[in-house]
Amino acid sequence: GRAAFVTGQSPIRTGLTKVGLPGAPEGMKKEDPTIATLLRAQGYVTGQFGKNHLGDRDEMLPSNHGFDEFFGNLYHLNAEEEPENPDYFKNPELKKKFGPRGVIHSFSDGRITDTGPLTKKRMETIDGEVTVKALDFMTRAKQSGKPFFLWWNSTRMHIFTHLKAESEGKTGLGIYADGMVEHDGHVGQVLAKLKELGLDQDTIVMYSTDNGAETFTWPDGGTTMFRGEKNTQWEGGYRVPTMIKWPGVIKPGTVINEIGAHEDMLPTLVAAAGNTTVAADLIKGQTIGGTTYKVHLDGYDLGPALRGQAAWPRKEFIYWTDDGSVAALRYENWKVTFLQQDAEGLEVWQQPFTPLRAPALTNLRMDPFERAAHENAMGFQRWYLEHMFTIAPAGAYVGQWLQSFKEFPPRQKPGSFNLDRVMEAVTAGSKQ
Repeated sequence: GRAAFVTGQSPIRTGLTKVGLPGAPEGMKKEDPTIATLLRAQGYVTGQFGKNHLGDRDEMLPSNHGFDEFFGNLYHLNAEEEPENPDYFKNPELKKKFGPRGVIHSFSDGRITDTGPLTKKRMETIDGEVTVKALDFMTRAKQSGKPFFLWWNSTRMHIFTHLKAESEGKTGLGIYADGMVEHDGHVGQVLAKLKELGLDQDTIVMYSTDNGAETFTWPDGGTTMFRGEKNTQWEGGYRVPTMIKWPGVIKPGTVINEIGAHEDMLPTLVAAAGNTTVAADLIKGQTIGGTTYKVHLDGYDLGPALRGQAAWPRKEFIYWTDDGSVAALRYENWKVTFLQQDAEGLEVWQQPFTPLRAPALTNLRMDPFERAAHENAMGFQRWYLEHMFTIAPAGAYVGQWLQSFKEFPPRQKPGSFNLDRVMEAVTAGSKQ
C-alpha cells in the first residue's frame, strides 16, 4: 500500500510487494520517481515522518527519493524489538549485517543521523516523537512561504503494541483500542496545527492505511467484516478506508462508493498541485534535477471526477500476492480470482497461494463478504455456471494490462523468504 501510494505504480511493477527485512537488497530504486520527487519539482517542500519500510539502505531512504527531510523507522515493529530477545545474535558481525537500524533522521543534502534503536520502551512514545517533528516541519514550511507535502506515517497500529502508562485502559476494550485512541490524538494534533497555521482551508488531507486488518494477532490486531486478512487476496486483506478533506472540491460528508487505489493519489495530488499531464510526461520521459524518469503510472487522476467534471475513471483493481503474481481482478462489480489463499492465521505467511484451474467468481455488490462460495450456499454452483461469461473478459483484461510490462518491466524481483527464490537471486548475481 505505501509503495503504491508513493510511486503511483503497481507494486508488481516496482517489485515492492514484500515487507523488507533488515539489510535486504529490495527497496526504492533511483529510476522510480515518488510523489515527493514530482511535487518538489513544482516548488514544494517535502517531508516524511514515521514508518517508511521501503528499504533500509542509505540509497533507499526517503531523503534520496524526493523528500527534503525524513525522520522515522525503517521496519515493521516486531522486527525492531527482536534485538531485545535473550537469544538474539551474540555475534557482532551478524548483528551488523542482519540487525535493524535505529530511528533515522536524514536530509536530501546527504546528512544521516541514527538517533538510536527503536526499543520496546521507545515504542511507547515514538509516534509522539514523530508527530512533534512533523509539526515542526509544517511550521518551518509555512515560514518559508512555500507549499509543502507532508507524509506522516504512524507506527500505530502494528504488532506488538507497547503503550505508555497514561494510554493504558482508556477504552476498557484492550490494548489495540487504547492504541487507536492514542493514534486518533496524534492525527488531531496534525489537523490542529494546520488550523493554527491558517492552512486548513488550503490543504488537501488524505487518511488511509496500507493493508487490511491482521486479524490473527487479535486482541493486538484489527478486525474486519470482510473475509480474510492481510496477505490474502480476500477483501479483508485489501479493503481499507480512505478519507479525503479537500476544501472547495469535496463536500463534507460525501460518501463515494467507487473503486479507488492508493496508486491514484500520486496523479491526483500532483495534478492538484498544477501538473495535469504527469502520466503522459513520465511515459515519454521526464527530466527532474538531472535525472530522466520514464515510468508507467498505474494510478488515475481522480480530480475531475471529484469536481463533478468527469465520470469516475477507475473501473478495475488488480490484486497481487507478495511474491509479485496477479491473484485476482475486480472490474466494476465482478471479482475474478486466479490465485487463492486458503490458509488462515500465521499460515497465510507460510502457505502458498493455490492456482485455480477455473477462476473463482464473485459479484461484490451481491456478496461483499465473499461468503457464498465459502459456505457452499444453495444455488451458488448454478449461479457460478450461469455467469462464467465474465471469466474470459477478465483474463483478457489482465493480459492487456500485462502488455505494458513489455516496455515497463518490473524494476526488481520481490523479496522472498523461500530458499529457491533466494538461490535464484544468488545465481543471477554471480552471472553479472
